[in-house]
Amino acid sequence: MKMNRLFFCICLIGLACRISAQELNATVTVNYINLPNSNKESLAHFAEDIQNYLNTTKFTGGDWKYDKITCAFTISVTSASDEVNYIGQAVVTSQRRIYKTNDYSPILKIMDNSWSFLYEKKQSFYFNPTLFNSVTSFFDYYAFVIIGMENDSWEKLGGTLYFSKASDILNLAQSTTFSSGWVSSSGSYNRRDFIDNILNEKYRFFREGFADYHFAIDMYSQKIQNPFKKDQYVKKAQEKIVEIIKTIEANKVMLDVKSFYPKVFFDAKSGEIVDKLKTYPDKQIFKTLKNIDPPHSSRYDDYLQVH
Repeated sequence: MKMNRLFFCICLIGLACRISAQELNATVTVNYINLPNSNKESLAHFAEDIQNYLNTTKFTGGDWKYDKITCAFTISVTSASDEVNYIGQAVVTSQRRIYKTNDYSPILKIMDNSWSFLYEKKQSFYFNPTLFNSVTSFFDYYAFVIIGMENDSWEKLGGTLYFSKASDILNLAQSTTFSSGWVSSSGSYNRRDFIDNILNEKYRFFREGFADYHFAIDMYSQKIQNPFKKDQYVKKAQEKIVEIIKTIEANKVMLDVKSFYPKVFFDAKSGEIVDKLKTYPDKQIFKTLKNIDPPHSSRYDDYLQVH
């Protein structure tokens, strides 16, 4: 009886630790090789400090019920106008653990080419999303996006709260001298239009499909967990993915030059989609993918030609 109680207590402690865990498992790398030596010295600990900030801040302010989110920020600081003012760009990625496996599904892949910020050597970072800071607000914004996408992948529209928090940061940023990348612009990715897409009712079908898609990915993985039902799980997962693709095609008229949310989805997912549909019997689905995702046409063409 004592052993059972001890085991029960240990389980409760473990569950409590998991639930209260911080959200991100981030890796940060910074390239500043082309900067003057004085700037290189100032930025020497930048990556380490940002990574520590991302991995110790509790962005949700409450309990986190999922695994820590594996994510990465690959930053290139391209120029410096003086000792403290910089211009850079970042590739932001995140992954979601596939249900009951140790495998991951890519969630986010964004190339953000427009980031200006002020950073002083040995600057400290503090989480306060109600005040704009050219460094922390950039990472807070993407932390909320990453958390929102993770929640959306498990529950339809589950990330709305965090996308709204990212939108609040946008509103703080647009009137500052660091507004580059924070305001709407035509033809190029920007943080404003991306969040506006996600929160716009016309993209609701896409967000709801995002949860359905990841349910299909979870289902597909069950072929390993349940080998005797392998064909059944693969068939159902493929049918769900195809259904989502056809829904996007039916709503293609709603997509335009500022439809960055669908672009971000396919930038992250096109390879995974091909992999999961490579045994699907109706190859016309790859022509449909070419129609709704022209930037990755060569990937779909290669598959059609080879297979």
